[in-house]
Amino acid sequence: MNVWIAVAVTAVGCYAVKLAGLLVPAGVLERPLVRRLAALLPVALLAALTAQQTFADGHALVLDARAAGLGAAGVALVLRAPFLLVVAAAVVVTAGARAVTG
Repeated sequence: MNVWIAVAVTAVGCYAVKLAGLLVPAGVLERPLVRRLAALLPVALLAALTAQQTFADGHALVLDARAAGLGAAGVALVLRAPFLLVVAAAVVVTAGARAVTG
């Protein structure tokens, strides 16, 4: 039963956040600082999610094949490779590192 309470609370919270976003006056959204933050926020959230998924295993920090794949993707991005090549490089390096380490 506790799971359903958590689901209900989460649903109400999501609805409240969406409602709060709709109630923000248009003048606030047109401010340059708000526009800049709105443009940068998704990038920051994606970077935080990537770091958490790459370097965390439960409550411990780890350095494994995922980090090698992320490094390969970073190198491919610096070299301005197309997106599919970036993903392919990360996959190949991660798989190779897992195969080598067992």
